[in-house]
Amino acid sequence: MTSALVIGALALATIAGAWAFQWAGYLPCDLCLEQRYAYYFGVPLALLIVAAAAAKAPRVVLEVGFALLAAIFLYNAGLAIYHSGVEAKLWAGPTACTGSGLAGGGGGDLLKQLQTVRVVRCDEVSLRVLGLSLANWNIAISAALAALAAASALRRGR
Repeated sequence: MTSALVIGALALATIAGAWAFQWAGYLPCDLCLEQRYAYYFGVPLALLIVAAAAAKAPRVVLEVGFALLAAIFLYNAGLAIYHSGVEAKLWAGPTACTGSGLAGGGGGDLLKQLQTVRVVRCDEVSLRVLGLSLANWNIAISAALAALAAASALRRGR
Protein backbone atom coordinates (compact mmCIF):
# COMPACT_ATOMS: atom_id res chain seq x y z
CA MET A 1 0.00 0.00 0.00
CA THR A 2 2.87 2.37 0.78
CA SER A 3 4.36 2.11 -2.70
CA ALA A 4 0.96 2.85 -4.28
CA LEU A 5 0.72 5.96 -2.11
CA VAL A 6 4.23 7.01 -3.14
CA ILE A 7 3.48 6.42 -6.83
CA GLY A 8 0.21 8.33 -6.56
CA ALA A 9 1.80 11.23 -4.68
CA LEU A 10 4.76 11.53 -7.06
CA ALA A 11 2.51 11.31 -10.11
CA LEU A 12 0.16 13.93 -8.68
CA ALA A 13 3.08 16.23 -7.85
CA THR A 14 4.42 15.80 -11.39
CA ILE A 15 1.15 16.65 -13.13
CA ALA A 16 0.58 19.54 -10.71
CA GLY A 17 4.02 20.85 -11.69
CA ALA A 18 3.08 20.63 -15.37
CA TRP A 19 -0.14 22.54 -14.67
CA ALA A 20 1.81 25.18 -12.71
CA PHE A 21 4.22 25.73 -15.61
CA GLN A 22 1.23 25.99 -17.95
CA TRP A 23 -0.43 28.49 -15.62
CA ALA A 24 2.83 30.48 -15.62
CA GLY A 25 2.56 30.80 -19.40
CA TYR A 26 4.54 27.81 -20.73
CA LEU A 27 1.95 26.30 -23.03
CA PRO A 28 2.24 22.54 -23.69
CA CYS A 29 2.68 21.11 -27.17
CA ASP A 30 0.70 18.13 -28.46
CA LEU A 31 3.32 15.64 -27.27
CA CYS A 32 3.40 17.27 -23.83
CA LEU A 33 -0.36 16.92 -23.58
CA GLU A 34 -0.18 13.30 -24.68
CA GLN A 35 2.37 12.54 -21.96
CA ARG A 36 -0.07 13.81 -19.34
CA TYR A 37 -2.48 10.94 -19.96
CA ALA A 38 -0.24 8.57 -18.00
CA TYR A 39 -0.69 10.78 -14.96
CA TYR A 40 -4.43 11.18 -15.52
CA PHE A 41 -4.78 7.39 -15.47
CA GLY A 42 -1.95 6.65 -13.05
CA VAL A 43 -3.05 8.78 -10.10
CA PRO A 44 -6.57 7.30 -9.84
CA LEU A 45 -5.22 3.79 -10.44
CA ALA A 46 -2.70 4.22 -7.62
CA LEU A 47 -5.53 5.37 -5.34
CA LEU A 48 -7.59 2.33 -6.36
CA ILE A 49 -4.66 0.10 -5.41
CA VAL A 50 -4.46 1.83 -2.03
CA ALA A 51 -8.19 1.26 -1.52
CA ALA A 52 -7.90 -2.37 -2.64
CA ALA A 53 -5.03 -2.99 -0.24
CA ALA A 54 -6.95 -1.36 2.61
CA ALA A 55 -9.91 -3.60 1.80
CA LYS A 56 -7.60 -6.65 1.97
CA ALA A 57 -8.07 -7.51 -1.70
CA PRO A 58 -6.31 -10.64 -2.94
CA ARG A 59 -2.64 -10.08 -3.78
CA VAL A 60 -3.31 -10.86 -7.46
CA VAL A 61 -5.57 -7.79 -7.68
CA LEU A 62 -2.76 -5.60 -6.34
CA GLU A 63 -0.23 -7.24 -8.66
CA VAL A 64 -2.42 -6.55 -11.69
CA GLY A 65 -2.90 -2.94 -10.58
CA PHE A 66 0.84 -2.43 -10.13
CA ALA A 67 1.55 -4.15 -13.46
CA LEU A 68 -0.88 -1.74 -15.17
CA LEU A 69 0.84 1.20 -13.49
CA ALA A 70 4.23 -0.11 -14.62
CA ALA A 71 2.99 -0.48 -18.21
CA ILE A 72 1.43 2.99 -18.24
CA PHE A 73 4.56 4.72 -16.99
CA LEU A 74 6.92 2.59 -19.09
CA TYR A 75 4.98 3.60 -22.20
CA ASN A 76 5.10 7.21 -21.04
CA ALA A 77 8.88 7.03 -20.57
CA GLY A 78 9.12 5.81 -24.17
CA LEU A 79 6.90 8.65 -25.34
CA ALA A 80 9.09 11.11 -23.43
CA ILE A 81 12.21 9.64 -25.09
CA TYR A 82 10.53 10.15 -28.46
CA HIS A 83 9.62 13.74 -27.54
CA SER A 84 13.16 14.42 -26.31
CA GLY A 85 14.51 13.15 -29.63
CA VAL A 86 12.13 15.45 -31.50
CA GLU A 87 13.34 18.37 -29.37
CA ALA A 88 16.96 17.45 -30.10
CA LYS A 89 16.17 17.18 -33.84
CA LEU A 90 17.27 13.52 -33.85
CA TRP A 91 14.10 12.54 -35.72
CA ALA A 92 10.98 14.16 -37.06
CA GLY A 93 8.01 14.75 -34.85
CA PRO A 94 4.33 14.92 -35.64
CA THR A 95 3.57 17.39 -38.40
CA ALA A 96 0.83 18.97 -36.29
CA CYS A 97 3.37 20.47 -33.89
CA THR A 98 6.68 20.70 -35.71
CA GLY A 99 5.85 23.58 -37.96
CA SER A 100 5.03 21.64 -41.10
CA GLY A 101 1.38 21.14 -40.15
CA LEU A 102 0.27 24.48 -41.56
CA ALA A 103 -0.16 23.97 -45.24
CA GLY A 104 -3.01 23.81 -47.52
CA GLY A 105 -4.92 25.49 -50.25
CA GLY A 106 -3.64 28.83 -51.32
CA GLY A 107 -1.62 31.51 -49.68
CA GLY A 108 -4.81 33.12 -48.40
CA ASP A 109 -5.73 29.98 -46.45
CA LEU A 110 -2.28 29.79 -44.90
CA LEU A 111 -2.40 33.45 -43.92
CA LYS A 112 -5.79 32.92 -42.31
CA GLN A 113 -4.47 29.88 -40.40
CA LEU A 114 -1.48 31.84 -39.17
CA GLN A 115 -3.77 34.53 -37.81
CA THR A 116 -6.08 32.15 -35.96
CA VAL A 117 -3.96 29.18 -34.92
CA ARG A 118 -1.33 29.15 -32.18
CA VAL A 119 0.95 26.18 -32.75
CA VAL A 120 3.12 25.20 -29.80
CA ARG A 121 6.03 23.45 -31.44
CA CYS A 122 7.08 20.00 -30.23
CA ASP A 123 10.58 20.41 -31.65
CA GLU A 124 11.45 23.50 -29.62
CA VAL A 125 12.13 23.50 -25.89
CA SER A 126 10.21 26.31 -24.24
CA LEU A 127 11.53 25.69 -20.73
CA ARG A 128 14.57 24.04 -19.21
CA VAL A 129 14.83 23.17 -15.53
CA LEU A 130 18.37 22.49 -14.35
CA GLY A 131 19.40 22.16 -18.00
CA LEU A 132 16.77 19.58 -18.93
CA SER A 133 13.54 20.02 -20.86
CA LEU A 134 10.30 18.88 -19.27
CA ALA A 135 10.26 15.93 -21.69
CA ASN A 136 13.74 14.99 -20.42
CA TRP A 137 12.50 15.15 -16.84
CA ASN A 138 9.50 13.06 -17.77
CA ILE A 139 11.78 10.25 -18.93
CA ALA A 140 13.34 10.00 -15.48
CA ILE A 141 10.09 10.44 -13.55
CA SER A 142 8.08 7.98 -15.65
CA ALA A 143 10.89 5.40 -15.62
CA ALA A 144 11.19 5.69 -11.83
CA LEU A 145 7.43 5.31 -11.38
CA ALA A 146 7.40 2.33 -13.74
CA ALA A 147 10.28 0.69 -11.86
CA LEU A 148 8.61 1.22 -8.49
CA ALA A 149 5.32 -0.16 -9.79
CA ALA A 150 7.04 -3.18 -11.38
CA ALA A 151 8.97 -3.91 -8.18
CA SER A 152 5.72 -3.67 -6.23
CA ALA A 153 3.97 -6.03 -8.64
CA LEU A 154 6.75 -8.59 -8.25
CA ARG A 155 7.08 -8.30 -4.47
CA ARG A 156 5.69 -11.21 -2.55
CA GLY A 157 3.56 -10.60 0.50
CA ARG A 158 1.96 -7.30 1.46
